[in-house]
Amino acid sequence: MSEHPVPDRAAALALLRWHVEMGADEAIGDIALNRLMPATPTPAAIPTPPIAPTSAAPRPATPVRAIVAPPGTFAESLAEAAQSARRRAATADSIEALAALVAAFDDCPLKRTATKTVFIDGNPAAPVMFIGEAPGADEDRIGKPFVGRAGQLLDRMLAAIGLDRGTVQITNVIYWRPPGNRKPTTAEIAACLPFVLRHIALANPRVLVLCGGTAASALLPVSDGITRLRGRWFELAVPGLDKPVPTLPMFHPAFLLRTPERKREAWRDLLALKAKLDEPGAGP
Repeated sequence: MSEHPVPDRAAALALLRWHVEMGADEAIGDIALNRLMPATPTPAAIPTPPIAPTSAAPRPATPVRAIVAPPGTFAESLAEAAQSARRRAATADSIEALAALVAAFDDCPLKRTATKTVFIDGNPAAPVMFIGEAPGADEDRIGKPFVGRAGQLLDRMLAAIGLDRGTVQITNVIYWRPPGNRKPTTAEIAACLPFVLRHIALANPRVLVLCGGTAASALLPVSDGITRLRGRWFELAVPGLDKPVPTLPMFHPAFLLRTPERKREAWRDLLALKAKLDEPGAGP
């Protein structure tokens, strides 16, 4: 018989649980270390002799081949998209028909990444037309232009001069949200611009307001930035209209949210818009 009694299973499990509760929950080795003994010095590492650099001749540089885009690529497809948009927009005889054509237009690549087509809000028969840049996240989700924070500011700006969404119509030069809210490219604007011009011709507004530099540069034949353009009246010639449309560029509400110190200039532009609308025969 053994000198020491063998513990039963229950006692062994109880002992194991006690060790775990005391923090001994990991087996390090079969033999316990005697930490009272002096540590054995570690032998010094033998230094490795330095490796002499090789004198291999450098490889000749591999010439970089220029990548030439084959026919039918992205740039050409956008040019074709603009031509397709011109053909389709010319067939619209009403704003409702134009909205259906825009919704069915698949030649702009932005539509592939957007959630909804954002065409118009407000009153399609209103004589005052606001044109912005492109939909943002809220507009892409809801399907209407200027419904986010910038749109709420626009509503307050309109109310300050006695207007609201029932007395204006609102659209953008781009109908689909660019990924990440980036600025639309010139080619993307060109793909949508025929619809925008046809919209203006069908609406025949008495006053046109361009919100922001993108809308101003897309529709006005000038190269100045919005800071120089805002507050100045232009006469915009639109295909299909007998006479030019009085056009006022102003800061985009989103820009005013980022730089509230420019709201004083925006207020002057609103007063200029109100004065134009108060002229005989020009009011909403």
